[in-house]
This record gives sequence, C-alpha cells and structure tokens, in this order.
Amino acid sequence: MIKPLGDRIVIKVIEDTEQTSGGIFIPDSAKEKPQKGEVVAVGQGKLNEKGEREPMDVKVGDVILYAKYAGTDIKMNGTEYKILSVKDALGIIE
Repeated sequence: MIKPLGDRIVIKVIEDTEQTSGGIFIPDSAKEKPQKGEVVAVGQGKLNEKGEREPMDVKVGDVILYAKYAGTDIKMNGTEYKILSVKDALGIIE
C-alpha cells in the first residue's frame, strides 16, 4: 500500500453506478468524474512554523467529498486511488 507524506491522504475512489428509471446504465464516458472516496491512508500531518505536526482532519475509514480536479490518479491491482492534499477534502460524509 501507499504511505502518504505530510498532509496528503490516499483515497479509494467510489464509483456511483448510474442507471435510468428505464434500466439503462449510463456509460463512464457520459458521467462526470466521481468526487467521493474512502480514506485508506493518512500522512503524519503538515509541519507548522514551530516544527510541530498539525493534526489531520480526516482518518482512515472516512468517506469524503473532494474537489473535482484535485489530486493525482493512480491504479493499483485494478483499483483506482487518488492521492490528494487534505486541503482538497471538502467534507466528511456521515
């Protein structure tokens, strides 16, 4: 697995399966990019001016919404992941 550095997190992208009321599945090419993912790894946090680590706002297992074009996409073992800065996380879905 990937261990993120600093204030970065690794998320597993959650794909929403879209189907019309008539039963037709919408192809990936017609859908918008997903903006939801499950946090699978968290960095140690950003160093502040005093050299202390700032606590992270998210933890492993949280499902988050993130900025549309944020992060770097990677694929490992057929699963899509995204590495992004914690500042690109918009909110935690509860």
